[in-house]
Amino acid sequence: MTDTTATATEAARPSYEPTERTVPTRSRERASYDRELVHSILDEGYVCHLGFVRDGAPVVLPTLYGRVGERLYVHGSTGSRPLRAAGRGEDAPGLPVCLTVTHVDGLVLARSAFHHSLNYRSVVVHGTARPVTDPEELRTALDALVDHVVPGRSADSRPGNAKEIAATAVLRLDLTEVSAKVRTGGPNDDPEDAGLPHWTGVIPVRRAYGAPVPAADLAPSIPLPDYLAAL
Repeated sequence: MTDTTATATEAARPSYEPTERTVPTRSRERASYDRELVHSILDEGYVCHLGFVRDGAPVVLPTLYGRVGERLYVHGSTGSRPLRAAGRGEDAPGLPVCLTVTHVDGLVLARSAFHHSLNYRSVVVHGTARPVTDPEELRTALDALVDHVVPGRSADSRPGNAKEIAATAVLRLDLTEVSAKVRTGGPNDDPEDAGLPHWTGVIPVRRAYGAPVPAADLAPSIPLPDYLAAL
């Protein structure tokens, strides 16, 4: 398995080190490098957007991901574009990427069109994604991807067989060059607009789960697991 010494050293620090790429050019006061905040934003999401350059043109793909400590894992078929571009084997050059995760927490409606905004939490990760080749790490990564969607699910499903694992590739991206950005609060109306007859404020946006719908062929004797009922 890949050496984790450097990653463990980074994890002991409360914040990520800002870099030229992680310091925003606008609204710098909203940027944060707090490790716990970054992890909380990542852990709450389901889909990331993975950006890279292919044949001289930018490509951005939505995909599932999972976090294990200071690493993110993204997966795809062995023939997918980012997996092919990253190369194969421990000596593969890897793929320079930018990965993002965003949550929308509110619609901010101002009196002027210019000041309309969103309340949000986002994370941007820069780095080089590398293929996971170690069998133990690959199993850990695949379990993390399943458990990221529903915690506890990997232990309550059939593990991938040899054919399925052979058709699946996983990329690893270390959390080293990372930043979060958060906006909260109400609209920033100009003082001269205070008397305008337009509603202004915030419409909260929240995620909600519906009742689980069993598959048509699910045996009636199989109860709903506690980890699903907890949702």
